Amino acid sequence: MTAIEQTEAARPRGTRLPRRARRNQLLGAAQEVFVAQGYHAAAMDDIAERAGVSKPVLYQHFPGKLDLYLALLDQHCEALLLAVRTALASTTDNKLRVAATMDAYFAYVEEEGGAFRLVFESDLTNEPAVRERVDRVSLQCAEAISDVIAEDTGLSKDESMLLAVGLGGVSQVVARYWLSSESPVARDTAVGLLTSLAWRGIAGFPLHGTES
Repeated sequence: MTAIEQTEAARPRGTRLPRRARRNQLLGAAQEVFVAQGYHAAAMDDIAERAGVSKPVLYQHFPGKLDLYLALLDQHCEALLLAVRTALASTTDNKLRVAATMDAYFAYVEEEGGAFRLVFESDLTNEPAVRERVDRVSLQCAEAISDVIAEDTGLSKDESMLLAVGLGGVSQVVARYWLSSESPVARDTAVGLLTSLAWRGIAGFPLHGTES
């Protein structure tokens, strides 16, 4: 059950939940409010009301709005990184790896609840703690991709990192456009098109240990 589903299940006031379940419920409510209103327009009152709890209960778990936002951001940054690492480890076929990685970004963006907006479209990137988390997950995803590129092509760490940043950046930008534009192109087709574009470039680098 997702945090948002737990919010729906536990919304009536007066329901006693274990501390962890209550925290997840509050995070689900906060996600709904932050995604809909943005950080600056959201209020702790809105989140408490959405969760069906009193403000004191909310403050028992999160001292302030920024703490709540950062907890959500940590959760969804970890989810993105796990999705990318899982995609890279899902096969040893490099073209399929590219496709799986592209699809990981599309799946992340398409996930119900719009959590990707907290990572890629935050209205709080001037806050150092937020900027650090967003930059860190982008770097970690790129490093995961870079490791595979370097291992398979023999390119230097710096060269592989440039390619990896490009692949990750293209993936999330195109996935966000695909979603926001309500494109009639099916997700599988969109991923296939983007994979073809990326693979034409990556395949130009010979496998490590083979002649060009």
